[in-house]
Amino acid sequence: MNNFKRDYKIAPSILSADFARLGEEVNAILAAGADIVHFDVMDNHYVPNLTIGPMVCKALRKFGITAPIDVHLMVEPVDDMIVQFAEAGATYITFHPEASRHVDRSLQLIRDHGCKPGLVLNPAATLDSIKYVVDQLDMLLLMSVNPGFGGQKFIPYIMDKVRDARALLDAHGVATRLEVDGGVGLGNVRALAEAGADTFVAGSAIFNTDDYVQTIAAFREQLEGL
Repeated sequence: MNNFKRDYKIAPSILSADFARLGEEVNAILAAGADIVHFDVMDNHYVPNLTIGPMVCKALRKFGITAPIDVHLMVEPVDDMIVQFAEAGATYITFHPEASRHVDRSLQLIRDHGCKPGLVLNPAATLDSIKYVVDQLDMLLLMSVNPGFGGQKFIPYIMDKVRDARALLDAHGVATRLEVDGGVGLGNVRALAEAGADTFVAGSAIFNTDDYVQTIAAFREQLEGL
């Protein structure tokens, strides 16, 4: 159990939104109480799917979205996309360490372009791959499904990984956000928070409901008292 009250953030993934009405959808989830807009960027190379690019980020900023935009790059290589998304208005940019030849350099590239850097670990990846750069991370994203598709079921062993990641971050005394993405919903968000996560990516669990206000309020209720 956490020893202090964490600043929990709800980050709906627009991968599950209605793209024909994307600006309206994003406005609706933010009005309903969401904190962060999550982008799942897939290149049909690093992962077997193709989704959205920096023009969508730029279009949402032009549409008037001012909330933080959290860009998860499932692309390889990453550096060119880092620059393009930074210029398009991203707030956080996270990438998979194995998708960069020079992780330290890519993290610095994100910061140099005015964004908050982070790393993403696939379900079977160990925390060892990030231990030397923990102090450089504003976000650590743990995938709780294998990346590439929305709507997958949560992988149970990730709960232990969240606990280990929280212990690592706390041991370093950093303010890095600990985000979980994949199969996150009302049935497990409290347990994830108790394990140490503070940022929750939810796609279908929010966008596939009829009332965003009610759904996000239900997420908040699960987090009450922690």
